[in-house]
Amino acid sequence: MKAIQTGLERLINDKNIQDRITGNIAYLCHSASVDPNLEIGITPLQRIFGTRLKKVFGPQHGLVSDVQDNMVETDHYLHPFFQIPVYSLYSETRIPTDKMLEGIDTFLVDLQDVGTRVYTYISTMSLLMEACAKNDIKVVILDRPNPAGGEIIEGCLLEKGFESFVGRHPIPQRHGMTMGEMALYANKYHNINCELEVVQMSGWSRSHFWNDCHLPWVNPSPNLSTPESAITFCGTVLYEGTNISEGRGTTRALEVVGHPEIEAYSFYEGIKEELHAASEGFVARPVVFMPTFQKHVGKACGGLHLHPTKPESFYSWRVGQILLREFINKLGTSFAWNDKPYEYESNRLAIDYINGNETLRHWAENNGSLSELLALEKKGMDQYMGHREDCLLYR
Repeated sequence: MKAIQTGLERLINDKNIQDRITGNIAYLCHSASVDPNLEIGITPLQRIFGTRLKKVFGPQHGLVSDVQDNMVETDHYLHPFFQIPVYSLYSETRIPTDKMLEGIDTFLVDLQDVGTRVYTYISTMSLLMEACAKNDIKVVILDRPNPAGGEIIEGCLLEKGFESFVGRHPIPQRHGMTMGEMALYANKYHNINCELEVVQMSGWSRSHFWNDCHLPWVNPSPNLSTPESAITFCGTVLYEGTNISEGRGTTRALEVVGHPEIEAYSFYEGIKEELHAASEGFVARPVVFMPTFQKHVGKACGGLHLHPTKPESFYSWRVGQILLREFINKLGTSFAWNDKPYEYESNRLAIDYINGNETLRHWAENNGSLSELLALEKKGMDQYMGHREDCLLYR
């Protein structure tokens, strides 16, 4: 099978697309914004557009994706090699200021997303679109694959009052759209109304996961080191809202979860039927791991490594919720919710911002059933699915 062509690759190879990129250009990218030769997109764009490429912007984790954790800001600077100003959209501002946008006619957005609401790149994109709409700047999305696939939709919709940088719009946790499709969705249904163009991929279909694309994997953020971690992330990101390790400080972050008081094998034996009732398409392997930083640093944690074996039938959010419920049951008073500020929000618990509601927390605390969990997922989903269908670019 031939590799799909990303929006960036199509722009590089198509003069007609290049001719639609008018005036002075800004470019939002990061380390995973690479062409088929693994060159960061700044390089071919400078070859094509020369000095018209005026400014580069980076999202959370920085332009070079070197910042490990949440709520660690990056600075603005002049790039020492490309000799072009780099502005951070995870700094004193999450929104491009009028000064940053001064002199720009077209803004290219080229971020590798992972298809989960709390992954902040879609928030950065929609905030940028709002700023560009106010400044009459055209936004062009260079589309890339959704490594979590384009068919599985899961998780509750974000409820009003739970908005944050990890959830701006009422979409489910695993939304099943590409960045280009999400831009169309936000532009139409959340009244951004910027001038918008999506440079579509060629060869990508909704059933594709990353390994179907025959593209190199470059970490879109420091702790997503494999394509599999992009699939498990939808379920394991929940643990950022708890005192359970989500594997940061190991080589398989967001694929492994655990706690020092868990004995891995007996824990798995006691919950395996519940886990596999929630989903097919995965293996939960008992593991012991020792984080080198963040939670439980230097302590052996027992838990599970989630391995997607058939990603087309693996519902990672459901598994993550069931597993969280079982950690609460097993650990008792040793379990705790993260009550520190989360993405600069402190009015609610972190887990509620991650889930987009407090109902799921109560479900887990009250030992809710799988059928109750699936019923919670359905709330508002019909309207979302109709709006999403209206914005799909690929079949």
